[in-house]
Amino acid sequence: MIQNRSVPTDTLIAHLAYDDVDAAAAWLGEHFGAVELFRYGGDPPQGVQMRIERAVVMLGQTRPGRMSPLKAGGWTQTLSIFRDDVESLCARLKAAGVTIAEDLNQTQYGEQQFVAEDPEGHRWLFARHVRDVAPAEWGAVTPTR
Repeated sequence: MIQNRSVPTDTLIAHLAYDDVDAAAAWLGEHFGAVELFRYGGDPPQGVQMRIERAVVMLGQTRPGRMSPLKAGGWTQTLSIFRDDVESLCARLKAAGVTIAEDLNQTQYGEQQFVAEDPEGHRWLFARHVRDVAPAEWGAVTPTR
């Protein structure tokens, strides 16, 4: 496969709709440490590609049939991002008044995690591995082939 610097192929790229792409990019940078990779579509931008840790997200302008969770009236998805500093990030976000939808907790499947919500209702799960747990240990079932 050829490499394309505009579209990384070694990761899932989430596409998120925002009413104000420029404000969303600034908020994600300030609160989550997102780094802008590029933007397009003029001023204000129609799209911005950002990296948060090893994750890549594409912020796009809302339009008919494509809306933010806030406009849709509910939770539409959760994006999981792995990082080592989940405890300090959670504390910092709380101090900044960011909505924490799920407080810091350790799961039965071995993750220390919390969920934060951005101003347009997208939910972001930040986690780190704290122990190795086989799926069967917490009740998951592996399909037979």
